[in-house]
Amino acid sequence: MVRAIVGACWGDEGKGKMTDMLAENSDIVVRFQGGSNAGHTIINQYGKFALHTLPSGVFYQHTTCVIGNGVALDIPRMMKEIDEIVGRGVPKPHILVSDRAQVVMPYHVLFDTYEEERLAGKSFGSTRSGIAPFYSDKYAKIGFQVSELFDDEILGEKVKRICTLKNVMLEHLYHKPLLTEEGLMETLHEYRDKIAPYVGDAAAFLQQAVKEGKNILLEGQLGSLKDTDFGIYPMVTSSSTLAGYGAIGSGIPPYEIKSILAVVKSYSSAVGAGEFVSEIFGDEANELRMRGGDGGEFGATTGRPRRMGWLDTVAARYGCRMQGATEVALSVLDALGYLDEIPICVGYEIDGVVTRDFPTTAKLKKAKPVYEVLPGWKQDIRGIRTYEELPENCRRYIEFVEKELEVPITMVSNGPGRSDIIIRK
Repeated sequence: MVRAIVGACWGDEGKGKMTDMLAENSDIVVRFQGGSNAGHTIINQYGKFALHTLPSGVFYQHTTCVIGNGVALDIPRMMKEIDEIVGRGVPKPHILVSDRAQVVMPYHVLFDTYEEERLAGKSFGSTRSGIAPFYSDKYAKIGFQVSELFDDEILGEKVKRICTLKNVMLEHLYHKPLLTEEGLMETLHEYRDKIAPYVGDAAAFLQQAVKEGKNILLEGQLGSLKDTDFGIYPMVTSSSTLAGYGAIGSGIPPYEIKSILAVVKSYSSAVGAGEFVSEIFGDEANELRMRGGDGGEFGATTGRPRRMGWLDTVAARYGCRMQGATEVALSVLDALGYLDEIPICVGYEIDGVVTRDFPTTAKLKKAKPVYEVLPGWKQDIRGIRTYEELPENCRRYIEFVEKELEVPITMVSNGPGRSDIIIRK
Protein backbone atom coordinates (compact mmCIF):
# COMPACT_ATOMS: atom_id res chain seq x y z
CA MET A 1 0.00 0.00 0.00
CA VAL A 2 1.14 3.54 -0.73
CA ARG A 3 0.64 6.10 2.03
CA ALA A 4 1.58 9.79 2.04
CA ILE A 5 2.45 11.95 5.03
CA VAL A 6 2.28 15.70 4.44
CA GLY A 7 1.97 19.01 6.27
CA ALA A 8 -1.39 20.78 6.44
CA CYS A 9 -0.18 24.36 6.86
CA TRP A 10 3.20 26.14 6.73
CA GLY A 11 5.36 23.11 7.42
CA ASP A 12 7.07 22.74 10.81
CA GLU A 13 4.14 20.60 11.99
CA GLY A 14 6.24 17.85 13.52
CA LYS A 15 6.09 15.48 10.55
CA GLY A 16 9.52 14.07 11.37
CA LYS A 17 8.41 12.08 14.38
CA MET A 18 5.26 10.85 12.65
CA THR A 19 7.27 9.84 9.58
CA ASP A 20 9.82 8.03 11.74
CA MET A 21 7.01 6.07 13.40
CA LEU A 22 5.35 5.14 10.10
CA ALA A 23 8.72 4.33 8.49
CA GLU A 24 9.23 1.54 11.01
CA ASN A 25 6.42 -0.38 9.32
CA SER A 26 7.36 0.61 5.76
CA ASP A 27 9.44 -1.25 3.21
CA ILE A 28 10.25 1.93 1.29
CA VAL A 29 10.27 5.64 2.23
CA VAL A 30 10.32 8.19 -0.60
CA ARG A 31 11.20 11.88 -0.60
CA PHE A 32 9.27 13.19 -3.60
CA GLN A 33 9.85 16.97 -3.73
CA GLY A 34 11.76 19.90 -2.27
CA GLY A 35 15.37 20.07 -1.22
CA SER A 36 17.51 20.80 1.79
CA ASN A 37 15.63 24.04 2.54
CA ALA A 38 13.54 22.40 5.26
CA GLY A 39 14.20 19.64 7.73
CA HIS A 40 12.61 16.95 9.86
CA THR A 41 13.68 16.61 13.48
CA ILE A 42 13.74 13.02 14.72
CA ILE A 43 14.52 11.70 18.19
CA ASN A 44 15.24 7.98 18.52
CA GLN A 45 17.54 5.52 20.27
CA TYR A 46 20.54 6.95 18.40
CA GLY A 47 19.90 10.54 19.51
CA LYS A 48 18.40 13.70 18.01
CA PHE A 49 18.75 14.31 14.27
CA ALA A 50 17.72 17.03 11.81
CA LEU A 51 17.35 15.51 8.34
CA HIS A 52 17.24 17.83 5.36
CA THR A 53 17.72 15.60 2.31
CA LEU A 54 17.55 12.00 3.48
CA PRO A 55 14.16 10.31 3.91
CA SER A 56 13.18 9.57 7.50
CA GLY A 57 13.47 5.83 6.95
CA VAL A 58 17.28 5.92 7.11
CA PHE A 59 17.24 4.64 10.70
CA TYR A 60 15.83 1.24 9.68
CA GLN A 61 17.85 -1.50 8.00
CA HIS A 62 14.74 -3.15 6.53
CA THR A 63 13.80 0.05 4.69
CA THR A 64 14.96 1.32 1.30
CA CYS A 65 15.07 5.12 1.17
CA VAL A 66 14.39 6.67 -2.22
CA ILE A 67 15.31 10.17 -3.40
CA GLY A 68 12.63 10.69 -6.05
CA ASN A 69 12.87 12.51 -9.37
CA GLY A 70 10.96 15.50 -7.95
CA VAL A 71 13.66 16.29 -5.38
CA ALA A 72 16.19 19.11 -5.61
CA LEU A 73 19.21 16.91 -4.91
CA ASP A 74 22.01 18.61 -3.02
CA ILE A 75 24.70 15.92 -3.35
CA PRO A 76 27.25 17.32 -0.85
CA ARG A 77 24.46 17.82 1.69
CA MET A 78 23.21 14.26 1.19
CA MET A 79 26.70 12.78 1.59
CA LYS A 80 27.32 14.89 4.69
CA GLU A 81 24.05 13.65 6.25
CA ILE A 82 24.98 10.02 5.55
CA ASP A 83 28.39 10.54 7.16
CA GLU A 84 26.82 12.29 10.15
CA ILE A 85 24.28 9.58 10.99
CA VAL A 86 26.74 6.73 10.40
CA GLY A 87 29.27 8.56 12.56
CA ARG A 88 26.74 8.55 15.40
CA GLY A 89 26.19 4.80 15.30
CA VAL A 90 23.37 4.46 12.76
CA PRO A 91 23.96 1.50 10.37
CA LYS A 92 24.62 2.69 6.82
CA PRO A 93 21.18 3.18 5.21
CA HIS A 94 19.94 1.61 1.98
CA ILE A 95 19.52 4.54 -0.44
CA LEU A 96 18.35 4.69 -4.05
CA VAL A 97 18.63 7.99 -5.95
CA SER A 98 16.47 8.42 -9.04
CA ASP A 99 18.50 8.77 -12.21
CA ARG A 100 15.94 11.40 -13.22
CA ALA A 101 16.43 13.59 -10.15
CA GLN A 102 18.17 16.89 -10.81
CA VAL A 103 21.18 18.37 -9.08
CA VAL A 104 21.44 21.53 -6.99
CA MET A 105 24.60 23.31 -8.13
CA PRO A 106 26.74 25.71 -6.09
CA TYR A 107 25.68 28.58 -8.35
CA HIS A 108 22.04 27.93 -7.45
CA VAL A 109 22.91 28.69 -3.83
CA LEU A 110 24.86 31.79 -4.90
CA PHE A 111 22.03 33.14 -7.06
CA ASP A 112 19.56 32.51 -4.24
CA THR A 113 21.78 34.48 -1.85
CA TYR A 114 22.48 37.30 -4.31
CA GLU A 115 18.80 37.76 -5.12
CA GLU A 116 17.75 37.87 -1.46
CA GLU A 117 20.44 40.50 -0.88
CA ARG A 118 19.29 42.50 -3.90
CA LEU A 119 15.65 42.44 -2.76
CA ALA A 120 16.64 43.42 0.78
CA GLY A 121 13.46 44.34 2.72
CA LYS A 122 11.25 42.85 -0.01
CA SER A 123 12.91 39.43 0.00
CA PHE A 124 10.99 36.13 0.12
CA GLY A 125 12.59 34.92 3.34
CA SER A 126 14.51 32.21 1.48
CA THR A 127 16.71 29.75 3.36
CA ARG A 128 19.29 30.44 0.63
CA SER A 129 19.56 26.76 -0.22
CA GLY A 130 19.31 27.41 -3.97
CA ILE A 131 15.81 25.98 -4.33
CA ALA A 132 14.13 28.69 -6.44
CA PRO A 133 17.05 29.00 -8.91
CA PHE A 134 17.23 25.19 -9.08
CA TYR A 135 13.58 24.76 -10.04
CA SER A 136 13.80 27.74 -12.41
CA ASP A 137 16.60 25.98 -14.26
CA LYS A 138 14.78 22.64 -14.19
CA TYR A 139 11.76 24.07 -15.99
CA ALA A 140 13.94 26.20 -18.28
CA LYS A 141 15.50 22.85 -19.28
CA ILE A 142 19.03 23.80 -18.31
CA GLY A 143 19.28 21.69 -15.17
CA PHE A 144 21.49 18.63 -14.77
CA GLN A 145 19.75 15.27 -14.42
CA VAL A 146 21.66 12.73 -12.37
CA SER A 147 21.83 10.44 -15.42
CA GLU A 148 23.62 13.20 -17.37
CA LEU A 149 26.50 13.25 -14.89
CA PHE A 150 27.80 10.11 -16.60
CA ASP A 151 27.92 11.63 -20.11
CA ASP A 152 30.69 14.22 -20.62
CA GLU A 153 29.45 15.18 -24.07
CA ILE A 154 26.06 16.26 -22.70
CA LEU A 155 27.72 17.96 -19.74
CA GLY A 156 30.13 19.92 -21.95
CA GLU A 157 27.33 21.33 -24.12
CA LYS A 158 25.22 22.31 -21.10
CA VAL A 159 28.13 23.87 -19.23
CA LYS A 160 28.87 26.22 -22.16
CA ARG A 161 25.23 27.29 -22.36
CA ILE A 162 24.96 27.80 -18.61
CA CYS A 163 28.12 29.90 -18.38
CA THR A 164 26.83 32.16 -21.17
CA LEU A 165 23.43 32.65 -19.48
CA LYS A 166 24.52 32.91 -15.87
CA ASN A 167 27.54 35.13 -16.43
CA VAL A 168 25.42 37.86 -17.99
CA MET A 169 23.48 38.13 -14.72
CA LEU A 170 26.56 37.73 -12.53
CA GLU A 171 28.38 40.51 -14.34
CA HIS A 172 25.63 43.02 -15.03
CA LEU A 173 23.00 42.46 -12.31
CA TYR A 174 24.84 41.12 -9.27
CA HIS A 175 28.41 42.29 -10.02
CA LYS A 176 29.86 39.03 -8.75
CA PRO A 177 32.65 36.65 -9.92
CA LEU A 178 31.88 34.73 -13.13
CA LEU A 179 31.47 30.98 -13.62
CA THR A 180 34.07 29.03 -15.61
CA GLU A 181 33.51 25.95 -17.74
CA GLU A 182 36.48 24.21 -16.15
CA GLY A 183 35.20 24.88 -12.63
CA LEU A 184 31.70 23.57 -13.42
CA MET A 185 33.00 20.40 -15.07
CA GLU A 186 35.23 19.73 -12.08
CA THR A 187 32.23 20.08 -9.73
CA LEU A 188 30.05 17.84 -11.90
CA HIS A 189 32.70 15.11 -12.02
CA GLU A 190 33.09 15.31 -8.25
CA TYR A 191 29.31 14.95 -7.84
CA ARG A 192 29.22 12.02 -10.28
CA ASP A 193 31.82 10.10 -8.32
CA LYS A 194 30.03 10.68 -5.00
CA ILE A 195 26.52 9.76 -6.15
CA ALA A 196 27.38 6.84 -8.48
CA PRO A 197 26.89 4.02 -5.91
CA TYR A 198 23.32 5.13 -5.19
CA VAL A 199 21.88 5.80 -8.66
CA GLY A 200 19.17 3.71 -10.30
CA ASP A 201 15.77 3.69 -11.99
CA ALA A 202 13.70 4.62 -8.96
CA ALA A 203 10.39 4.77 -10.83
CA ALA A 204 10.80 1.19 -12.10
CA PHE A 205 11.82 0.07 -8.61
CA LEU A 206 8.77 1.68 -7.03
CA GLN A 207 6.31 0.43 -9.61
CA GLN A 208 7.59 -3.11 -9.11
CA ALA A 209 7.29 -2.64 -5.35
CA VAL A 210 3.66 -1.58 -5.79
CA LYS A 211 2.97 -4.77 -7.78
CA GLU A 212 4.52 -6.81 -4.98
CA GLY A 213 2.31 -5.18 -2.37
CA LYS A 214 5.14 -3.44 -0.50
CA ASN A 215 4.36 -0.76 2.07
CA ILE A 216 5.53 2.55 0.58
CA LEU A 217 5.57 5.83 2.48
CA LEU A 218 5.72 9.11 0.54
CA GLU A 219 7.32 11.81 2.66
CA GLY A 220 6.43 15.42 1.90
CA GLN A 221 8.38 18.53 2.81
CA LEU A 222 6.82 21.74 4.18
CA GLY A 223 3.01 22.05 4.00
CA SER A 224 -0.01 23.04 1.94
CA LEU A 225 0.37 26.79 2.46
CA LYS A 226 3.86 26.67 0.96
CA ASP A 227 2.63 24.98 -2.24
CA THR A 228 3.50 26.90 -5.41
CA ASP A 229 -0.10 26.90 -6.70
CA PHE A 230 -2.31 26.66 -3.63
CA GLY A 231 -0.15 28.31 -0.99
CA ILE A 232 0.31 31.93 0.09
CA TYR A 233 1.90 32.89 -3.24
CA PRO A 234 4.48 34.38 -3.75
CA MET A 235 5.77 33.55 -0.24
CA VAL A 236 5.86 29.85 -1.09
CA THR A 237 8.41 27.20 -1.94
CA SER A 238 9.25 26.38 -5.56
CA SER A 239 7.76 22.88 -5.74
CA SER A 240 4.41 21.29 -5.01
CA THR A 241 4.01 20.28 -1.37
CA LEU A 242 0.79 18.36 -2.01
CA ALA A 243 0.33 14.60 -1.74
CA GLY A 244 -0.91 14.50 -5.32
CA TYR A 245 2.56 15.50 -6.46
CA GLY A 246 3.88 12.42 -4.68
CA ALA A 247 2.86 10.36 -7.70
CA ILE A 248 4.75 12.65 -10.09
CA GLY A 249 7.78 13.18 -7.87
CA SER A 250 8.30 9.46 -7.35
CA GLY A 251 7.01 7.93 -10.59
CA ILE A 252 4.04 5.87 -9.41
CA PRO A 253 0.41 5.96 -10.61
CA PRO A 254 -1.69 8.49 -8.66
CA TYR A 255 -4.45 5.96 -7.97
CA GLU A 256 -2.01 3.89 -5.92
CA ILE A 257 -1.95 6.47 -3.10
CA LYS A 258 -4.55 4.95 -0.77
CA SER A 259 -4.03 6.94 2.44
CA ILE A 260 -3.00 10.56 3.09
CA LEU A 261 -2.06 11.59 6.63
CA ALA A 262 -1.96 15.38 7.11
CA VAL A 263 -0.10 16.61 10.17
CA VAL A 264 -1.71 19.57 11.95
CA LYS A 265 0.06 21.31 14.81
CA SER A 266 -2.08 22.08 17.86
CA TYR A 267 -1.02 25.72 17.49
CA SER A 268 0.54 27.49 14.50
CA SER A 269 4.15 28.23 13.60
CA ALA A 270 5.98 29.30 10.49
CA VAL A 271 9.50 30.14 9.29
CA GLY A 272 9.97 32.85 6.70
CA ALA A 273 7.82 35.62 5.26
CA GLY A 274 4.15 35.45 4.27
CA GLU A 275 0.63 35.98 5.53
CA PHE A 276 -0.12 34.47 8.96
CA VAL A 277 -3.55 35.52 10.20
CA SER A 278 -3.46 34.04 13.73
CA GLU A 279 0.08 35.22 14.49
CA ILE A 280 0.87 36.38 18.03
CA PHE A 281 3.79 38.49 19.22
CA GLY A 282 5.89 39.54 22.18
CA ASP A 283 5.86 37.68 25.47
CA GLU A 284 2.78 35.69 24.49
CA ALA A 285 4.54 34.34 21.38
CA ASN A 286 7.83 33.78 23.16
CA GLU A 287 6.20 31.72 25.92
CA LEU A 288 4.55 29.43 23.37
CA ARG A 289 7.76 29.28 21.30
CA MET A 290 9.87 28.14 24.25
CA ARG A 291 7.33 25.50 25.32
CA GLY A 292 6.73 24.14 21.83
CA GLY A 293 8.56 21.54 19.79
CA ASP A 294 11.48 19.85 21.52
CA GLY A 295 13.46 22.57 23.22
CA GLY A 296 11.65 25.39 21.47
CA GLU A 297 10.29 26.39 18.08
CA PHE A 298 13.33 27.09 15.93
CA GLY A 299 13.79 26.14 12.27
CA ALA A 300 15.46 22.74 11.74
CA THR A 301 17.36 24.16 8.75
CA THR A 302 17.89 27.82 9.61
CA GLY A 303 17.79 27.87 13.42
CA ARG A 304 15.59 30.97 13.09
CA PRO A 305 12.92 31.51 15.76
CA ARG A 306 9.63 30.41 14.26
CA ARG A 307 6.75 32.85 14.05
CA MET A 308 4.03 31.74 16.45
CA GLY A 309 0.23 31.81 16.48
CA TRP A 310 -2.88 30.04 17.69
CA LEU A 311 -4.30 27.13 15.73
CA ASP A 312 -5.89 28.42 12.54
CA THR A 313 -8.61 25.96 11.53
CA VAL A 314 -9.49 27.99 8.42
CA ALA A 315 -5.97 27.43 7.07
CA ALA A 316 -5.70 23.87 8.39
CA ARG A 317 -9.07 22.78 6.96
CA TYR A 318 -8.09 24.24 3.58
CA GLY A 319 -4.70 22.55 3.81
CA CYS A 320 -6.27 19.18 4.59
CA ARG A 321 -8.69 19.59 1.70
CA MET A 322 -5.95 20.45 -0.79
CA GLN A 323 -3.88 17.50 0.41
CA GLY A 324 -6.88 15.19 0.08
CA ALA A 325 -6.30 14.13 3.67
CA THR A 326 -7.99 10.92 4.76
CA GLU A 327 -6.81 11.34 8.36
CA VAL A 328 -5.06 13.88 10.60
CA ALA A 329 -2.28 13.62 13.17
CA LEU A 330 -2.52 16.41 15.75
CA SER A 331 0.98 17.22 16.96
CA VAL A 332 2.67 18.91 19.95
CA LEU A 333 -0.50 18.95 22.03
CA ASP A 334 1.53 18.79 25.24
CA ALA A 335 2.84 22.33 24.63
CA LEU A 336 -0.55 23.86 25.48
CA GLY A 337 -0.79 22.47 29.01
CA TYR A 338 0.20 25.77 30.67
CA LEU A 339 -2.74 27.79 29.33
CA ASP A 340 -5.90 28.73 31.26
CA GLU A 341 -7.71 29.39 27.98
CA ILE A 342 -6.81 28.44 24.42
CA PRO A 343 -7.90 30.58 21.45
CA ILE A 344 -8.67 28.84 18.15
CA CYS A 345 -9.07 30.83 14.93
CA VAL A 346 -12.33 29.62 13.35
CA GLY A 347 -12.95 32.36 10.77
CA TYR A 348 -11.52 35.37 8.97
CA GLU A 349 -13.10 38.80 8.87
CA ILE A 350 -12.39 40.36 5.48
CA ASP A 351 -13.90 43.77 4.67
CA GLY A 352 -16.50 43.31 7.42
CA VAL A 353 -17.58 39.84 6.27
CA VAL A 354 -16.68 36.67 8.22
CA THR A 355 -15.70 33.62 6.17
CA ARG A 356 -14.58 30.06 6.93
CA ASP A 357 -13.01 29.71 3.47
CA PHE A 358 -9.29 30.29 2.94
CA PRO A 359 -8.83 33.09 0.37
CA THR A 360 -6.15 34.04 -2.16
CA THR A 361 -3.20 36.02 -0.84
CA ALA A 362 -4.50 39.45 -1.86
CA LYS A 363 -7.60 38.93 0.30
CA LEU A 364 -5.61 37.15 2.99
CA LYS A 365 -3.64 40.35 3.59
CA LYS A 366 -6.87 41.98 4.81
CA ALA A 367 -8.00 39.10 7.01
CA LYS A 368 -8.46 39.46 10.77
CA PRO A 369 -8.81 36.34 12.94
CA VAL A 370 -12.12 35.37 14.50
CA TYR A 371 -11.53 33.32 17.64
CA GLU A 372 -13.36 30.85 19.80
CA VAL A 373 -11.80 30.32 23.22
CA LEU A 374 -11.74 26.90 24.86
CA PRO A 375 -10.81 26.16 28.50
CA GLY A 376 -7.32 24.75 29.04
CA TRP A 377 -6.53 21.54 30.90
CA LYS A 378 -3.70 22.96 33.03
CA GLN A 379 -1.59 19.83 33.36
CA ASP A 380 1.27 17.94 31.78
CA ILE A 381 -0.10 15.24 29.46
CA ARG A 382 3.24 13.67 28.52
CA GLY A 383 3.37 9.99 29.31
CA ILE A 384 -0.36 9.42 28.73
CA ARG A 385 -0.83 6.54 26.30
CA THR A 386 -4.61 6.25 25.81
CA TYR A 387 -7.12 8.81 24.62
CA GLU A 388 -9.48 8.14 27.52
CA GLU A 389 -6.77 9.10 30.03
CA LEU A 390 -6.42 12.61 28.62
CA PRO A 391 -8.04 15.40 30.68
CA GLU A 392 -11.62 16.17 29.69
CA ASN A 393 -10.81 19.68 28.43
CA CYS A 394 -7.96 18.24 26.36
CA ARG A 395 -10.33 15.77 24.70
CA ARG A 396 -12.79 18.61 24.09
CA TYR A 397 -10.04 20.58 22.35
CA ILE A 398 -9.21 17.62 20.09
CA GLU A 399 -12.87 16.97 19.26
CA PHE A 400 -13.50 20.67 18.55
CA VAL A 401 -10.54 20.77 16.17
CA GLU A 402 -11.67 17.56 14.47
CA LYS A 403 -15.10 19.05 13.83
CA GLU A 404 -13.54 22.19 12.35
CA LEU A 405 -11.11 20.27 10.13
CA GLU A 406 -13.82 17.89 8.86
CA VAL A 407 -11.24 15.07 8.81
CA PRO A 408 -10.86 12.39 11.52
CA ILE A 409 -7.97 12.88 13.96
CA THR A 410 -6.48 9.39 14.29
CA MET A 411 -3.21 10.24 16.09
CA VAL A 412 -2.28 12.69 18.83
CA SER A 413 1.33 13.53 19.65
CA ASN A 414 1.87 14.45 23.31
CA GLY A 415 5.66 14.57 23.65
CA PRO A 416 8.94 14.67 21.71
CA GLY A 417 9.77 10.94 21.92
CA ARG A 418 8.80 8.59 19.11
CA SER A 419 6.59 6.64 21.53
CA ASP A 420 4.72 9.77 22.65
CA ILE A 421 1.81 9.16 20.30
CA ILE A 422 -1.76 8.27 21.17
CA ILE A 423 -3.58 6.23 18.56
CA ARG A 424 -7.19 7.35 18.55
CA LYS A 425 -9.80 4.98 17.22
